[in-house]
Amino acid sequence: MSLSGYTLPVFACASAVAALHWLRDRQTLILASIDLIEPAQIAEIPIEQVAGLSESTALAITRSDPGDNLDLTKDTPIWALVEWREQGDDAVIIKGGEGIGRQMNADDKPAIYAYAQRLLRENLQRMLAPGEKVTVTIILPEGRSLAVRTSNSAFGVVEGLSLLGTTGISQPLSTPDQLAVFRAELQNKASRFESLVFCIGENGLDLARKLGINPEQLVKTANWIGPMLVEADVLGVKEILLFGYHGKLMKLAGGIFHTHHYLADGRREILSAHCAIAGLKSPDIQAVFNSATAEAALTYLKSLDASTGSDWVNQVYSAIAEAIDVRSQEYIQSHRESSTGVTICGSILFDRDRKIIVKSKTAGLLMGKLC
Repeated sequence: MSLSGYTLPVFACASAVAALHWLRDRQTLILASIDLIEPAQIAEIPIEQVAGLSESTALAITRSDPGDNLDLTKDTPIWALVEWREQGDDAVIIKGGEGIGRQMNADDKPAIYAYAQRLLRENLQRMLAPGEKVTVTIILPEGRSLAVRTSNSAFGVVEGLSLLGTTGISQPLSTPDQLAVFRAELQNKASRFESLVFCIGENGLDLARKLGINPEQLVKTANWIGPMLVEADVLGVKEILLFGYHGKLMKLAGGIFHTHHYLADGRREILSAHCAIAGLKSPDIQAVFNSATAEAALTYLKSLDASTGSDWVNQVYSAIAEAIDVRSQEYIQSHRESSTGVTICGSILFDRDRKIIVKSKTAGLLMGKLC
């Protein structure tokens, strides 16, 4: 059985709590008790080090432990610098220091997202007396070097890691045990809704909420799209909207239904094939095929459209979206006995800026029902 640890925001919060505790009481915490909020439980986080830097400033350090999870942040140190402050309206101001990424599509704001913000504010405000104010700076000393091994830049986060997520529990997304967790969530939601939205990761979940889709109809799949599609069909779900980053979701157009890159890729082959079918010239197809990433290939097609007045992005990605729909329903059909009443699938692909590239025809109809 896989063991879950905690997400990066929890350790950042624990460091901040330990630093604030030193400022208030001049005592070093061994364990910091953190209210995870989501889920509603308390986590006891070991504190590695606390140091008073001045009468008004303290630094505390924890070390990430994501549990039985292939997470590159495992054992990485998380620092929190907490300073007393007299000015300003907010009791807690949160800043991103070295190793915390910047959001290029959000005026370079630090990549400290909603759950992490809430976690820090609620846990720290309970420790403050009326009128007391602090500034918290989260620092990931290894964040910049670790970031080059992630897909953060594909979502417009540069120069560091994100404090991202909707829960304090770290979930080993590629293990069979985690599939059981996803299936349990799917079973619960399938009992209440005939239409569901499948999101591979946190970026899709976040964007779907912002578009006005009912959060109760969102289901996280991680890389287990194939088994989740079959499970949804068995449970009687009528309609599924597949909502994801184009560099992941396009794999389905090639019949790849477990999308972890260690198992299969095929993105450049899928893109190049659809470019050829659409009628791109050979040098342009070669440029797409030789692009380092799916995002780079999309950028090339966009520049081609801008310089020639063409419509290749729409043509190519519309064809890919329709292929995803067809291949998804074929995949479901291949795992069922009856040929009637197959779950309907539609797909929406978005880019690194979380802007929608294309909706399939079916997805357009489903969005009208979901929003």
